[in-house]
Amino acid sequence: MPEGPSVRKFQLLTSPFVGQVVVKVGGSSRKINVNDLNALRLQDSQVHGKNLYLAFVAAEGPLGPTAEETVLQTKAASEASSPAQGGQEQVCVPQIHPQDKELQELQHSRPEVPDTAEGPGNWLRFHFGLFGSIRANEFSRANKANKRGDWKDPIPRLVLHFESGGFLVFYNCRMYWCSSPRTDPASDILSVEFHRGRALDALRAPDPICYTLLDQRYFSGLGNIIKNEILYLAKINPLTQGSLLALSDLEHLLDCAIQFSSDWLHSKLCGKRLHPQIYQKEQCPLGHAVMKGTLGPSGGFKRLTWWCPQCQPAVLSGDGDPSPVT
Repeated sequence: MPEGPSVRKFQLLTSPFVGQVVVKVGGSSRKINVNDLNALRLQDSQVHGKNLYLAFVAAEGPLGPTAEETVLQTKAASEASSPAQGGQEQVCVPQIHPQDKELQELQHSRPEVPDTAEGPGNWLRFHFGLFGSIRANEFSRANKANKRGDWKDPIPRLVLHFESGGFLVFYNCRMYWCSSPRTDPASDILSVEFHRGRALDALRAPDPICYTLLDQRYFSGLGNIIKNEILYLAKINPLTQGSLLALSDLEHLLDCAIQFSSDWLHSKLCGKRLHPQIYQKEQCPLGHAVMKGTLGPSGGFKRLTWWCPQCQPAVLSGDGDPSPVT
């Protein structure tokens, strides 16, 4: 499923439509009645970890943008979208760096609920599936035949047409109404409010480090791709117990997590593809054979993990045994 950097980019696509009224709806979702969105105003767009939140209010609520602002928003949405194939999203914006204005605005996404959007059911939460995406002012088109040989375009879960003439299309996502965003910026790896101390405390647990990294209570937005890549960058074996690692190693791992996530978001905003070093690879960049295993806590969700035994050697516990494989 899309990880934190992808969902941050989705928010960038929705932002130009904030303040506009929905004039037409469509989509195949059965989780919500899409017609309930008709004639509502998109009041706010927020992101937390792997979840996107959109707030809607009655159209007679706070005024939307001026005509000039609407033109600028429509132009921004048009420039932010470029044709792409399949169900994968694509955004093309001018080259920026994480310190630049647009990325800083994404990182400063407000965690609180606006006063004008209070009340039950004003927020629509989106959680995206493996090939989930958002398109602005275009539909996704099939780039290959399916298993039956049909060239069928992906079916949108939701389509929102706005008063400006622009529209948003949502693919492969789950939606439900909620009273407010469930946000904790201290756990969001792409938030300026990310709490390093709390994250380090979590990493010190006597559990395999690859389990802890996917705990969204401490590393919201960090997914399987980021997990594999940063463990390789930090030269840490995924099954090493966090309690066996030096504080300097954990600090370095945390630095890798933040930097890799920011760099990935930067690349996405520039329309560049990710080139992983270890994820789904047979060899590491140094030419060593890569191991693959399905790892996860007992009774919990298990994920495919790739690591290089030479670059990421196992750490022995006090009794001389390597960290356990579960």
